[in-house]
Amino acid sequence: MTSINFLERFSARRPYGKSSASSQLDAQLESDRGRIINSAAVRRLQQKTQVFPLEHNAAVRSRLTHSLEVQQTGRFITRTLFDKLGADAARYGLSGCERATESLVEMACLMHDIGNPPFGHFGEAAISRWFSEYIDHLPGFMLPASTPEGQLLAQQLKRELCSFEGNAQAIRLISQLQKLNLTYLQSACILKYTRCATDPKPDAQQPLSYLQKKPGYYFSERQFIQDMQTVLAIKPGHRFPLTYLMEAADDISYCLADLEDAVDKGILSIRQLTHLLIEQFARLRPLDADDKHFQAPGRRSASSFTELVRYALDRADKETINKDHEFFVWLRVGLIHPLVQHAAQAFIDHIEDIYAGRLNRALLEDDSPCHALVSTLKKVAIRHVFSVDEVKTLELQGYRILTGLLDHYSPLLKLSRSQFRQLLDGKSQGMLLEGLLVRRLPNKHIKAYHQLCQEPVGDVDIWESYCRCRLIQDMISGMTDQFALDEFKTLSVV
Repeated sequence: MTSINFLERFSARRPYGKSSASSQLDAQLESDRGRIINSAAVRRLQQKTQVFPLEHNAAVRSRLTHSLEVQQTGRFITRTLFDKLGADAARYGLSGCERATESLVEMACLMHDIGNPPFGHFGEAAISRWFSEYIDHLPGFMLPASTPEGQLLAQQLKRELCSFEGNAQAIRLISQLQKLNLTYLQSACILKYTRCATDPKPDAQQPLSYLQKKPGYYFSERQFIQDMQTVLAIKPGHRFPLTYLMEAADDISYCLADLEDAVDKGILSIRQLTHLLIEQFARLRPLDADDKHFQAPGRRSASSFTELVRYALDRADKETINKDHEFFVWLRVGLIHPLVQHAAQAFIDHIEDIYAGRLNRALLEDDSPCHALVSTLKKVAIRHVFSVDEVKTLELQGYRILTGLLDHYSPLLKLSRSQFRQLLDGKSQGMLLEGLLVRRLPNKHIKAYHQLCQEPVGDVDIWESYCRCRLIQDMISGMTDQFALDEFKTLSVV
């Protein structure tokens, strides 16, 4: 008998308040769905960058439309997984859990990017770099801690503030800033990386190095994560099993979507893309590039990568009106189905390591043709989409906007703890500029600052400075691309 029993770990407990009148798991997850879909964090995704910031063409993906596509792929993988398991689902404690698992994965997919700042990953880099340059000049961190332990904590907190990470911000957002009070089970499905941001990045040779290659949560949320780990029996440094399915859905969705957006914007033609894809796949699989690795739905026999891509181009050539759309319809059909099948099978093949949360790679990260397929899509996007002048210009604009905003709000970070407290109490004598700036801070972020300050760790001045930096990062990262631009213009005119 296997010791794997998913149902034992499918707890409906939540962080706040008493247990709901209904303890049924499906009812609790339905409540989670409502909280997530109606949250402001999800709505803001409609004006956050996927690849092209401040895009006026509504057909080009935003973070929201990307997340909806990931959600659908996550649903597809989950259903495929249960189809493959069949009667074996009972063996792993998954009998009758298809609906719950599907909902958990879908909502994790919808939420997976909610912590991302304006202008995507370039926005993360902009925030991290700004704090790296200014952290040692902020009053709280200029003062030496009174004990060796305090000095160590100060260095750890500085490391965290200089490593802004959207995944960690997502955990902070759902647990503290918006307090969605999701079940620990649903929250655990978006904990993609398992390292606290105060800890250094592990060496690649360490057993959980992949799971900890990026910060997964901030020091401010350490208690929330510890409680989650206790409730769901997750060992420190390990993942919850369903996170692997969310990650696979994202990997499958975004690499093809980025190429479609590039065609829609005229950066590539479908004929150019066909040539680039076939050429890149052959470069990754020189010995078997023409082998029939992939089984597309509705086709009697397997196809090679070249055949799948050329088939999509042939269908586009026969279309009289919307050739580009037709090309990507058939490209998705040909490529996504085998990737979904592979991800589901990989979950089953490694189910013991996945159940323990110790599989130190993504489901699609292996030596298979499917991995080569995903790598092909990513490499073509990196070389022929992300590197074009238009994207680079937009990234530079985003960088200037975010660093400019941080420059404008920096006077609040340069105040002493007592001065900032006076401002929050409405006393701005001698601090006219700072008094105007503090009035622009959202009330919810100020409340989160106060709450965090009430749980001091180590030296009180260092801790308060950390809380204030977290306040500014919360505000900036929560902005949409357009709001960030508008706020930058407003403050620059002032």
